[in-house]
Parts: sequence; C-alpha cells; structure tokens
Amino acid sequence: MAENKSAEVAVILTDENKSIIWVNDAFLNITGYSLFEVLGKKPGSILQGKNTSKETIELISKSLKKQLSVETQILNYRKSGEPYSCHLAIHPVFNDKKVLTNYIAFEIDETNKSLESEYSMLQIQKKYKASSLEPMDEVTLFRRLNTLIIRKNYFLDPDLDIKLVAVGLKSNTKYLSQVVNNQFGNNFKHYINQFRINKLKEVITDPQNKGANLFEMAQQCGFKNKSTFHKVFKEFTGTTPKEFLKQNKDN
Repeated sequence: MAENKSAEVAVILTDENKSIIWVNDAFLNITGYSLFEVLGKKPGSILQGKNTSKETIELISKSLKKQLSVETQILNYRKSGEPYSCHLAIHPVFNDKKVLTNYIAFEIDETNKSLESEYSMLQIQKKYKASSLEPMDEVTLFRRLNTLIIRKNYFLDPDLDIKLVAVGLKSNTKYLSQVVNNQFGNNFKHYINQFRINKLKEVITDPQNKGANLFEMAQQCGFKNKSTFHKVFKEFTGTTPKEFLKQNKDN
C-alpha cells in the first residue's frame, strides 16, 4: 500500500487591501517565488494567468467584496509559468470591533496525485488557529510581527532574539512562540532565518556583488557565525552557498 503524504498547505496572509504581508514556506515551494518577490503584491496578480477561469475570479471577487469566505478550485501559475490546479479557501479576518483587518488564504496544489482527493479546509483552519490565544488575537499578533520583522528589516540584526521582539510588540515570549509555531509552522529561529536566506539569495545573485566574499554577504543579511550560515543555507536551499552561486551563474 502506498504511503499517504500529508498535503503541503500554502498559507497567504494579506492586509485589508489584499496586499501580501506574509506567506509560508509551502507557498514558496509550490509557486517558486521568494518571499521578497511577493511582499506587497496581490495574490491574483502573480498567481492567475491566461487560462484561469474568469468565472472563478469573479466568484472570489464578489465574495471578498461582501467580506465573505470563499472556497473553490482554481488554476494558478507558478513563477516558471507552469499551471497548477489547486483547492483554495480564503477567509476575511475581523478585529473585535468587526472591522476587516486581513485576509488569510489556504491553498493545496492538487497536481500532486499522491495526496488524498479530499482534504478538509476546516481542518486546515483549525491547524493554523489552534492556540490558547483567541484566533483574532493570534492573527493580529502575527500580522504585527511580520510588519516589525519585514518592514523594519529586524531580521538583519544578528543579535535578534524572541525576547527583544516580544518587548517590541508589547507581548510575551510564550504567546509569540505560540503564534509563530501555529501560523508559520516552525520555531522563531527558523522563522527569522527564512528572511535572512531569501535576502541573501538576492544579494548573492546581484551582478553588483560579483566576486564578493560569501560570508561577508551573509553577515550583511544577519548571520553571525560562518558554520551556522552554511548549515542554515543548505537546510533552506538543499545546496551549499558556492553551489547555489555556480548554479545561478550557469542559468
């Protein structure tokens, strides 16, 4: 009997104007984009293409205008231009005054035939909202965390730790750790390192940095220790920095 593989669930968090403020690793794996390529963009502008159903786009648009959840099948496109069919669910997020603050979307790539044919989007929601914090409080705190880390480039600080961030957010390390684990699916250190690696890949492949020392570039992106830098880089990319640089030169 073939072993069932768990679905890789892409998660997209936008602001109230539908501009992306965070995506998880699964989204990057499925679409081929880097985090910094999608921040501030609207999901439809980068994922939809010529064969995406206009009726489906209209259904999504009408639902979101009414601030209603929507669940549907849609044909999206990876960065490479390859189309893929996916199961999509989008939910509006409101604050305690019932004012719209965000949208959160869950997407499963259905081109992977090894996945079970049916997957409960309700279960996905529970997975990403299972917390002793109220769901609204959790999403709000995660939104504030992303704003602090990304827009102010906090990840570039090599001495950044969860205690400093908790103080900056006027929260505590327990809640912050909980939110990162539930919304991001990994620990705080991994969460910060994803920004450092994505930024480093941009720096490494910038023609202006041709011939620059790899570790010096890594230090500019928030890495402090050379061995840690190499270990984390391979963990995120599956290759060494030198191999990555060579591959990008060859492309």
